[in-house]
Amino acid sequence: MKQVSWFHLYKILIRTSIRSRMQYKFNFVLGAILAALIQISEFLMVALVLHKFGAIKGWSLHEVGYLFAIMTLSKTLYRTFGNEVHHLEKYLVGGELDQLLTRPMPVLLALLPQNFRLMVGEVLQGGFILCWSLSGMMNSGQIGWTVIPLSLFVIVTGAIILFSIGLATATIGFWTTRIEELQVITEDAARTAAQYPLTLYPKWMSSLLLIVIPVGFVNYIPALYLLRGEGGAWVLALIAAIALLCLAASLRFWAFGMTKYQSTGS
Repeated sequence: MKQVSWFHLYKILIRTSIRSRMQYKFNFVLGAILAALIQISEFLMVALVLHKFGAIKGWSLHEVGYLFAIMTLSKTLYRTFGNEVHHLEKYLVGGELDQLLTRPMPVLLALLPQNFRLMVGEVLQGGFILCWSLSGMMNSGQIGWTVIPLSLFVIVTGAIILFSIGLATATIGFWTTRIEELQVITEDAARTAAQYPLTLYPKWMSSLLLIVIPVGFVNYIPALYLLRGEGGAWVLALIAAIALLCLAASLRFWAFGMTKYQSTGS
């Protein structure tokens, strides 16, 4: 019963956050358009290079587009429901986390709906590139229609992995308070690097992106199976297991970090 009550409160907080954002409809629409344009321009620069040289390390433009789209949509799903995890530093510095401690629900559940974002621009941009990439590979006979539902599954597992990385990084803030520089490495830089084939990087770096910061399991490893037939169906089971393991580990780490939290007293 208590879990049902918490979930009900969570939905109320999300609706309240959305309602407050929609009071400024022009800002919402403009922000969505700008977000889509920024994301699409980043991919277009890579597309121009691939269009001229044909492929990068054997990866075609459609395959790279698939990697880019899966990472973008996974990040969008994570940031839609867990954006405030990425901004935990302001709660630690300003003492806002103390306010969440007074709510009749777990702190993390109270944190997640704060400033809930509907990332329409990123969804449109990522969805367009994903549809374009899948269409191109299906027309060439490289993949079949079954890749479509499996890609949706990969986006969900990818979002869980990205959320877990973000939560683990944020938890370190209970000891250091300032985590923005660390987030640049564990989230922003790692995610940007994994938008492209890991074969582009030295072996030590690709190992880092698979073992230490497992962003390679968001899109690269699934793509090897779905697009190139490397491995078997066990690859998807492995990715799901890794996503759940990362989530469980990050939640345990968060629970431990909460025991070390010291209020700012403000």
